Amino acid sequence: MTTHPTPTRLMLVTPPVSDAEAMAFRLMQAMAGGDIAAIVLRLADGDERSRIERVKRLAGPVQSGNVALVVEASALVATRGGADGVHLTSGPEGIAEARSSLKNERIIGAGGLRARHDAMDMGEAGVDYVMFGEPRPDGSIPPLPAVIERAGWWAEIFETPCVAYAPDADSIGPLVETGAEFIALGAWAFDEEQDLRGLVAQANAAIAARAARKSAR
Repeated sequence: MTTHPTPTRLMLVTPPVSDAEAMAFRLMQAMAGGDIAAIVLRLADGDERSRIERVKRLAGPVQSGNVALVVEASALVATRGGADGVHLTSGPEGIAEARSSLKNERIIGAGGLRARHDAMDMGEAGVDYVMFGEPRPDGSIPPLPAVIERAGWWAEIFETPCVAYAPDADSIGPLVETGAEFIALGAWAFDEEQDLRGLVAQANAAIAARAARKSAR
């Protein structure tokens, strides 16, 4: 059994971004709320050049806060935009292609995992993290109990870090308890009425509370 001495940290997964200026403002709000390890940037449709420009606009502000910017896009868009890595849902073939292009110079994360063996295949392919619970292509979300089970199973056994995707604020606490290395707050966190700074602070408080309980044992 593998133990993980590193504490759980927070990630954000943006909605598809077309307006980089507006997103830059929201990300600054988020980072003011406390510790964030990485931001997974999803890009709205557009030509390659416009997508690269959006990544460039956001890479500087994010990275200046010591936060990694991981892009759900091709390796080319990520590298030319100055991102720290890519988030892929294309299976082992996509991972192999990205590894060939990026070598070991950037983060490669895997999502869109439907079954345990999918995750194990990605781990064997050498990804830097696997994500459980993110919305499916049709927008539906896996049941929270299934995500809790999957994240807890992975965190207990495997060395490759896992990300547990929180579908709402109420799920943050239960997902922190799985021991997952990262908790991801998704597109819902960027809703206009959402206090993103406060949400990040709340999530970090839940992480700190679990760490305190563990150290007290």
